[in-house]
Order: sequence, then structure tokens, then C-alpha cells
Amino acid sequence: MLTTHYLPGSPCWVDVSTPDLEASTSFYTRLFGWGSVSLGPEHRHYRFCQVDGRTVAGIRPQTPAGGAASWLTYFQVLDAESVAKTIEQAGGTVLAAPYDIEGQGRMAVFADPAGASFAVWQPGATKGLGLVTDAGSLGWVELYVPDPVGIRPFYRSVFGWRIEDLPMGDGSYPVISPAEGDESSAAAGIAQLQAGDQPHWLPYFEVRDCDGTVAQAQRLGAVTQAPAMTTEGVGRMAFLADPFGARFAVITSSA
Repeated sequence: MLTTHYLPGSPCWVDVSTPDLEASTSFYTRLFGWGSVSLGPEHRHYRFCQVDGRTVAGIRPQTPAGGAASWLTYFQVLDAESVAKTIEQAGGTVLAAPYDIEGQGRMAVFADPAGASFAVWQPGATKGLGLVTDAGSLGWVELYVPDPVGIRPFYRSVFGWRIEDLPMGDGSYPVISPAEGDESSAAAGIAQLQAGDQPHWLPYFEVRDCDGTVAQAQRLGAVTQAPAMTTEGVGRMAFLADPFGARFAVITSSA
């Protein structure tokens, strides 16, 4: 499970890009009950979304180049420059070379060989999210690619992940754990991309009532991409897109 004891290679941050900061902030704060803190004009009014004063996600304005609104998952690393070189050598693409966030840390953005975007975070003063797995916070991330088996060598070479196929229903589900973790450190999975879709990383947010959250999301202008369903031993989950098209999932995990 995700924890705030961040190991190298573990998901440590998520944020969503948007063409309208105020509208997106209103949507997510009303949906999840988050508070919102703006970092001011020197940080392009980046928003920290919080639960009880602990940061659970970020909201950032789209760059001038635009692009589709989307959630971005960050993975913790010890050395962003070194990881950038490894990613290029392994067949990935550098979308934004490593750069500093004024003492808070160092980040870079990449695309894997399938085209799914992700970021890395080399921590400074900011280690990562302040709350995970509780209601209103990040509980899981999932990679959707056309070839779930073929993508594994790339991520193993970049992060040293352990990837284990666990039984699920009539098949199996690849579960990712950081190299320095154990079975309890599992924090991500890999899923088959549907035909016609674009490869992507998808964040799951833990909620107390999946169906109620879906209904509220629809009232706030979200689109349901897959209705709430129950997976035995996992929980009840649904797949949504916010009013600007950024995709995410909500889950009420099994006890």
C-alpha cells in the first residue's frame, strides 16, 4: 500500500493540469472536500490541495503550449539527472529536462516507450504528499499500455521495480513494488489499454462512498467513463473524467 515513507521508485506526488485553475479547484474541492492553498504568482498560482492541512494533490495551470488536461504521477528518485539518462537509454523520451523548484526539490517529466507520461521527483524540502490511502487522498496508481508485459523491462531498468503477477478473477494483475520495499509496499499496477485509447498513468483516490462520489462528480460536470463496479477483495471503484477531460478513478477499498 502507499505510505508517506517514500522509497525510491514509489509514487510520491500527483497533480492535474487545467486550462482554468479556478474551475478545476472548485470541482475537486467540492468533490473531495479538499482545502486549497495557492502558492502565488511566483509559482504560477499552483494549488496545494489539502485534507486537515496535509497535501494530497496539486493543481497546476497548463503550459502555454497547451495539451489535454491530465493527471501526472510523480515517482521519487535519488538523482533526477541520472534517471533522465537511464530513461533515454531505455527508449523513453524526455519531455521536460530536470529542473529545480526553488529548494523544494528537483523534477523532470518523461514519456515511456508506449507514450505514457510520468514525472520524477528528487526531494528537497518537500518529500512528497502529506497524506495517502485515507479518504480524499491518493490510494493507488495504474499504468495503461497496449503491452503490459513488454513495458516491464523499461520500468525495471529505470526504477528497479519488482513486478509480481497476482491472481485476480480469471486472470492475473501485475503489481508494482519499489525495489527497497516488501509486499506491503505495493503501490501501483499495470493494466491492458483498450483499443483506441492513449497510454496513460491513472490515479485512484480513496473515498468513503464510491457511488455517492460518482453522483456528486456528475453533478459537478464530470463524465463517468466506467460506472461503479465491485472487485472482490479490492473494493468498489469507478472511472471518471473531470470537466476538462482529466481522467482519474475513485475507490472505496475493501476492509
